Amino acid sequence: MTVSRRDVVTGLLSGGVLALGADAAATAGAGRGIRLGPARPFSDQALDALARDLAGRPFRARPSPWTGTLATLDFDALEAIRFRPEAALWPGDARIGAVEFFHLGKYARTPVTLHEVEGGMAREVLYARSLFDIPQGNPARRLPGDLGFAGFRVMNPGASGDWIAYLGASYFRAADPFNQYGLSARGLAIDTATAGPEEFPAFTAFWLERGPEGLVVHALLEGPSVAGAYRIEHRRGPAGLVQTIGARLYFRRAVQRLGLAPLTSMFWYGPADRTRASDWRPQVHDSDGLSVWTGVGERIWRPLGNPPRVVTNALQDSGPKGFGLMQRDRAFADYQDDGAFYERRPSAWVEPLEGGREDAWGLGSVQLVEIPTDTETDDNIVAFWTPLRPVEAGDRLSFSYRLHWAAREPIPLGVAQVVATWVGRAGRPGQPPTPGARKYVVDFEGGRLAALTRRDAVTPVITVSAGEATPAAAYPVVGTGRWRLMFDIATPPGSTIDIRAFLRLGGESLTETWLGQAFGG
Repeated sequence: MTVSRRDVVTGLLSGGVLALGADAAATAGAGRGIRLGPARPFSDQALDALARDLAGRPFRARPSPWTGTLATLDFDALEAIRFRPEAALWPGDARIGAVEFFHLGKYARTPVTLHEVEGGMAREVLYARSLFDIPQGNPARRLPGDLGFAGFRVMNPGASGDWIAYLGASYFRAADPFNQYGLSARGLAIDTATAGPEEFPAFTAFWLERGPEGLVVHALLEGPSVAGAYRIEHRRGPAGLVQTIGARLYFRRAVQRLGLAPLTSMFWYGPADRTRASDWRPQVHDSDGLSVWTGVGERIWRPLGNPPRVVTNALQDSGPKGFGLMQRDRAFADYQDDGAFYERRPSAWVEPLEGGREDAWGLGSVQLVEIPTDTETDDNIVAFWTPLRPVEAGDRLSFSYRLHWAAREPIPLGVAQVVATWVGRAGRPGQPPTPGARKYVVDFEGGRLAALTRRDAVTPVITVSAGEATPAAAYPVVGTGRWRLMFDIATPPGSTIDIRAFLRLGGESLTETWLGQAFGG
């Protein structure tokens, strides 16, 4: 008898392989328009045991036999397919919302297994073509009746639109707090921006449960290098969505670069550098900077860029308090896009939690990867935490964190923040530009700055990896509460110069630390 991966999943969770025909085992979803498989015991401990067992076996990819037809289901064809709302899981749920399912297509061709969990028992949600409205002539009509789902989303109770979606590999994203999607998160990143190919482990099975504080998603992660068990709790509030995420990972083989709590976003261009702009809009990006709160309490802001080549930066740290990709610019006038509404894109902040392997959030680095792009359709920004200790075959790792989907960092900075960065030709306005150099202008706002004047001894502190920053000046911007830092950097051909800058009064840091990079032509 041939045992499928689905048999392995359900069998291990129930203590043995049980092969039942879907039609014979199905039970009606109590008027919900869906069919559910037989009830089987479920627990986090059983999911952890399943991941550990799978990691002890060779990885087996599970490509769909219908990839050719699925490749024809492009964006337009998928948009034409509609999930029937009456077929949702938990329809009319006024607390969490109804769960709808995604159809497989060109960009998500591997089916995932979905279950409902209630009272410690799990039932598989059975695929049926009747759950979808598929227009005549759509390629999806050529697909079989046991195709499977690509993922799921949860609808806003009593309102239009969805607030959370899990779709493709280990990707998920939230629309809170502005009811607008933007950047994405992932369960895990493996070998991102290394010499070899990046590995994309995938959530292959989900168990959905209505917990006391909101939705609970249990997920099985599988990939060539790793198998893992995830528990993701969701709590929505006025400030946005907070996910509490716990993971237990079991590694089949060594990993060159492990990325925990990875975030993926898009940055095409902004005011700091419009050399890549070929569009009429002033700015186009889902996030405009990386924010870091180090273990020693330093607040750091690194504006995102669209570099001429792939650039990876590592911010070494121990016991980080948090990091995230932020969208700080919330002014519509700075984007002028009344369709994409980039000013409403959420920020995502990672708050590490204690527990798990000793050094998971101990010694390591926040990694930022920036990839060149000439379009707004590429996710060219990645940020994640990499533990210092290398991952070897047979290793086990547990870690947990809170992921805040919010307008900005959930914890006040305590110092003035960067509110704008500009880069342009070096030299004095009205005079010939200084060859082989760039001018950097950084505006800070908040904290004690508004109460200070030119008579106060506010000092710019600028550190560069090569050369020097000249001339450097810091002064209040007339008519605002801002202070402006301005300096020039020589950029020899082929050079990459790292820059750190902040404002100080005596021995006190008044601002977060601004990080930048200058590239020689």
